[in-house]
Amino acid sequence: MTNEANAGDAAEASRMADTDNADAAAAPPPTAKAGADKSGLASVPQIVELADGLSACADQLHERIMRDIRAYDGGPVPAKVQATARALLEDELILRQRANGLYADAATFIVKSLGKSQQGIVALTSEAAEKIRKIALVGDVTGLVGGLLLLAGSVTTGQPAGIITALDKINTQLKAIKSHRAPAAKKPS
Repeated sequence: MTNEANAGDAAEASRMADTDNADAAAAPPPTAKAGADKSGLASVPQIVELADGLSACADQLHERIMRDIRAYDGGPVPAKVQATARALLEDELILRQRANGLYADAATFIVKSLGKSQQGIVALTSEAAEKIRKIALVGDVTGLVGGLLLLAGSVTTGQPAGIITALDKINTQLKAIKSHRAPAAKKPS
């Protein structure tokens, strides 16, 4: 990840609430294929499936950045928000480059004995794409994208330990995002 917004930047940069019903036209993230192998990233189709998931995350990241910029309705965008948007656009580009590299070199990136299921990896990247689309705090987006970049880079090494670390980082970030959501208001009885 190129830059990470601090808590103050995240609060200022986040002008959007959690948008569960927004962007109905956005493409849904890819889903796990039925009958997927138990061991993840052990075949060319599984590497391509991961690349598809990372590309979907990049698409959602781009949509999120543009939505946040458009929220200013042509008015001035604060410098901190601009800096965060630029950093995230750079991360989007890197994520796309790494996904494209996975497509191009899928046969060389097969990882034996990863110990994680392909379905779990695909579900994780799908959840990340959805969180990027709906996330309320821009600071959370930067942390999640950092984990995705780590995953994309780790796959190219073929070393299970780096991939497991990246998957754990993404899981941790997704849990943190869930904890940042405001609890639903209770209706008076």
